[in-house]
Amino acid sequence: SILIKLESKGPIIFKQLRAGKGSKPFYIYKFRSMKIETPNIATNDFTDSHVYITRIGKIIRKTSIDEIPQFLNVLLGDMSLIGPRPDPLDDMNIYTEHQKKKLIVRPGITGYNQAYYRNSVEQNEKFEHDVYYAENVSFLLDLKIFFKTIATVLSHDSVYNDASNLSEENKVKVQSMRNNND
Repeated sequence: SILIKLESKGPIIFKQLRAGKGSKPFYIYKFRSMKIETPNIATNDFTDSHVYITRIGKIIRKTSIDEIPQFLNVLLGDMSLIGPRPDPLDDMNIYTEHQKKKLIVRPGITGYNQAYYRNSVEQNEKFEHDVYYAENVSFLLDLKIFFKTIATVLSHDSVYNDASNLSEENKVKVQSMRNNND
């Protein structure tokens, strides 16, 4: 956290309103990985996010260290360890009725998307995976997601929304999944 402060002035912790269980808004906490003057939009909506991500930010995102403050969200009861990632409040406006089912469970620090696809799938596909999780939640599924998340983070695949950097095996998985959803 000292390195964040030394590289870029501003707060060490980034907080943003997100949609929780039952659509209840809550503040999510993360270590700040972007410069203070960054527009307040989703990273995936940038065409040039690398301009805004700090050097330390690249490291903490790649290793998912930026997510550590979310354990406070778990202690506060807003999140769980495993579940769909919480979306910004505005995203609720684009959910289909089916996709709103993702809000029946607490959002998680990690989830099905992060474990199996990280950032290599489009938003609609993420929403559908979130619904799959919400409709099939179980201890065994959570266990699989937990261990797969560790492997995914250690492999550094799909840290950014750019499938060109995926391993060949994961490119095939992503393409297969996209074909199945068409």
